[in-house]
Amino acid sequence: MEQLLQDYQKYMESNAEVIVIGPESPEEFAKWWHEHKMPFVGIPDPNHSIAKLYNQEIRAFYSGRLPAMVIIDKDFKIRVLYLSGSPSDIPSDDEVLNLIAKLNQEAASSLTNEFE
Repeated sequence: MEQLLQDYQKYMESNAEVIVIGPESPEEFAKWWHEHKMPFVGIPDPNHSIAKLYNQEIRAFYSGRLPAMVIIDKDFKIRVLYLSGSPSDIPSDDEVLNLIAKLNQEAASSLTNEFE
């Protein structure tokens, strides 16, 4: 979370929005979110409804959910779905930002090609 907070401006400059979904209750989530002054969107998901939609694994051995990352484009199509195999298996922000740049380039070139 700290890395997302540190690189949030880079995400904004990439025309991307960060949304974090957590397993806590709405009250616990809101308290933590406000205490840490998170600038991006946060959604509590205590019943794992959103996690289940994306097949995010919940393992008691790891005390909760395994990390997941979803990149959804402006047409609401899932472009990347990354489901981690362990709690420490999280792509770096640099990797994610490079992927977003590639997706942005693909989107821009497809618009250009439609009119050629």
